Amino acid sequence: MKLPRFCPDCASELAWMARAEDGGEKTRLRCPACEFTHWNNPTPVLAAVIECADRDGQVLLARNAAWPGRFFGLVTGFLEAGEAPEDGIRREIAEETSLQVTALNLLGVWDFQRMNQIIIAYHAQAQGEICLSPELAEYKLLAPQDVRCWPQGTGQALAQWLRSRGIEPQWMDLKRE
Repeated sequence: MKLPRFCPDCASELAWMARAEDGGEKTRLRCPACEFTHWNNPTPVLAAVIECADRDGQVLLARNAAWPGRFFGLVTGFLEAGEAPEDGIRREIAEETSLQVTALNLLGVWDFQRMNQIIIAYHAQAQGEICLSPELAEYKLLAPQDVRCWPQGTGQALAQWLRSRGIEPQWMDLKRE
C-alpha cells in the first residue's frame, strides 16, 4: 500500500512525527505545516462465500480479470459510503455475477494487513443465471468438499464456512500452484 507523500490540505511534504494522542504517544504521517494527520485507517472490503442454491449447493469461485495466473477466489468489493455491509455484499454479488441473494449470514471479520483492509465476510445463498461483469474473467462451481482454501485474506472466511458445514478445509500450497 502506497502512502501519500503530500498533505491534501496545504501540499506540504508529510513526515513521520510523534504526538501524544489517544492515551499515549503515536507516530503517524503528519503535516509539519498545518498539522494534518494521515490516519491510514483500513479500508472495509466485503466478501462472499456464494452457495448456488439452484445448482446443488455448489460454491462459486471467480477469477478477477486483473489477477495474473488462474487463481479463483471469493467475490469481493468495497463497501460504499452510506451503505450497510449486508446491502453492499448483495450489490456486489448482483453486479459481479447477476445472481440474486436469497439468504445472507455473517461469517466474520478478518484483518488483511498486507492490503490495509478489514474483510467483512458473508455466506450468501444465491440463485439465477450467472453472467459475469467485465471485472471477472471466469468462474467455476465446486462442491463444498472440493473447494481448496488459501491461507490469507478471504481464504480464512472460506475455511470457517467449510468447518461450519462439518468439512475440514483443504489448503492450497501457493508455492506450487
